[in-house]
Amino acid sequence: MGDNDHMNQLTFGDAEYLGKRKRTRREIFLEEMEQVIPWEVLLALIEPVYPKAGRGRRPYPLATMLRINLMQNWFGLSDPGMEEALYEIVPLRQFARLPMTGALPDETTILNFRRLLETHDLAAQMFDAVNAHLHARGLTLQKGTIVDATIIHAPSSTKNREGKRDPEMHQTRKGNQWYFGMKAHIGVDADSGLVHTVTTTPANVADVTQAEHLLHGKETYLHGDAGFTGVEKRIKRKLKCVIAEKRSKQKQLPEGVAQEAWRELERRKAQVRAKVEHPFRVIKRQFGYMKVRFKGLAKNHGQVLTLFALSNLWMARRKLMHLQGSCA
Repeated sequence: MGDNDHMNQLTFGDAEYLGKRKRTRREIFLEEMEQVIPWEVLLALIEPVYPKAGRGRRPYPLATMLRINLMQNWFGLSDPGMEEALYEIVPLRQFARLPMTGALPDETTILNFRRLLETHDLAAQMFDAVNAHLHARGLTLQKGTIVDATIIHAPSSTKNREGKRDPEMHQTRKGNQWYFGMKAHIGVDADSGLVHTVTTTPANVADVTQAEHLLHGKETYLHGDAGFTGVEKRIKRKLKCVIAEKRSKQKQLPEGVAQEAWRELERRKAQVRAKVEHPFRVIKRQFGYMKVRFKGLAKNHGQVLTLFALSNLWMARRKLMHLQGSCA
C-alpha cells in the first residue's frame, strides 16, 4: 500500500474532525505546498541513506520524516517544539501522515533525521532538485541575475554552556547599528525572482566578494546594489553589470536636470532589484526565520538552502498549480 493510500484511509475521528471546521490559513498553506513540492524527486534523493526497517525500533516512513522536517522550516519549530506540535495540532499530524492515535516521532527521532540530511549534504541536493524541477517547467529564464545579501542574527550573549559566542559568526556595522551573525547571499533569476544560488558567510564579509559565487554561468547581465560597486573587476567573464550608484555621487552633480536624470536612472535600477527582496521577505516574514538556529556556518547553511528551496516553491505555487491543472 502506497503513502497516498495510507493518507486516504481516514479514521472515523479524522472524518468527524474534518467535517466540523473551516480551514485555517495554515491548513490552506499546507494544502498548497502538498500540491507543488516534487515529493518523488526529494524522497528518491534521501531514500538510499534512510535506515531500513530491521531489528529494534522500526523507523517511521521516510515521507513522514521529510514532511516533519519541512514543517519545522516553515513554522520555525525546534525539535521539542515540533514533537509537541504534532501532539497538539491535528493538521500538522495529518500533513505528516500520522494517525490520530498511536506513537508519534519524538524530538530525538526528529533531530536524527535532520542530522542525516546534514551528514549527506542533502539540503544542497534538494535545493538543486527543486530548481531543476522549476526550470524544467519554464519558470526560470536564466538571462539575468540579481544579487543581494541579508544579515541573519545570531545570539551575541555569552550566557551559554560554553560561555562564549559562536566563533563562526561575526559582527558588522550597517549605518549606525552593529549586528552579530551571518549573511545569506543570493543570486536570483531576474525574470521570475526565484533564487538559483546561495552562499553564507560571517556577517562582516563584504557583499561584493560573493558575486562570482552567485552566478550560474548562463546569464548575460547582473544587477546589484551599491554594495557591489567594482564587481566587474571580480568576475572572470564578460557580463553587463548594472550596479546602483552610491548616494554620495548625487551630491557631486549640479542641482536640476542632472540630479533628476540621476534619480530617474537609479529608480529604474531599483525597480529591477526589487525582485531580490521577495525571497528574503518570504523566509523572514512567511517562515519566521529571523535568527540562526544552530552553531556554526555549515548547519545554518543547510537550513538556509532548505528555506530558499521552499520559498521558491511558495513563490511559484500559483503557476505550478496552474500547470498541474492544465496537464490533468
